[in-house]
Amino acid sequence: MTQTENSAPQPLPEDWSRALAVVAHPDDLEFGASSAIARWTGQGKHVTELLVTKGEAGIDSLPPEECAPVRMAEQRASAATVGVTTVEFLDFPDGTLEYGLPLRRALAEAIRRHRPEVVVSINFRENFGDMRFFNHADHRVLGPALLDAVRDAANRWVFPEQLTDGLEPWSQVRFVAFGSSPRATHYVELGEEHLAAGVASLADHAVYLSNLDGFDQESFLPQAAAQAGAWAGVPLATGFEVFDG
Repeated sequence: MTQTENSAPQPLPEDWSRALAVVAHPDDLEFGASSAIARWTGQGKHVTELLVTKGEAGIDSLPPEECAPVRMAEQRASAATVGVTTVEFLDFPDGTLEYGLPLRRALAEAIRRHRPEVVVSINFRENFGDMRFFNHADHRVLGPALLDAVRDAANRWVFPEQLTDGLEPWSQVRFVAFGSSPRATHYVELGEEHLAAGVASLADHAVYLSNLDGFDQESFLPQAAAQAGAWAGVPLATGFEVFDG
């Protein structure tokens, strides 16, 4: 599956049955990847969502202790909209996520426990294509930690204290796919129904979106899907930067 970023885009393989989607915040998956998740759950695949934070620092008008329950509830509703029934939250601090052993350890444990064939996340590069804003610090931290954790999960001598009660190393992650990356190598073709589910899943973050000034949630995903489709040579798509597991 090895590709360079200058290669022609390739369809993301779908001959797998179990994925773990790992992102920093509620709403991260909904800016593109959830449309692909809707396609996959429609195929009968099992997708679990793992949120590293509870998004408690994401709404200026709500203090963290009030914000976290709101954003967790919105994420559960959003996941259900695209066919995901299992949503888990870690307890790392929103906005100040740090690369290090605690994060790698928690991610490796989740990978060993859920035993995914595929891991999905979102862009950890410095920006999003031609957009000029700097990517969120938590996103930039999580990507490298997640790639390292995939390797950690496979090595029984890394975090060996986890290997109790039947938990074993897991070396069967085939690839890690990062949505919305400016270095996308692969694409998932979307039907209108997948895109509609993705739009609805984003809309489930109603409180969060109501605090974003000037964001047009109705047009964002359709425009992005059409642009990715033009890149991929299909009507609608979403792109992923892919690393071998």
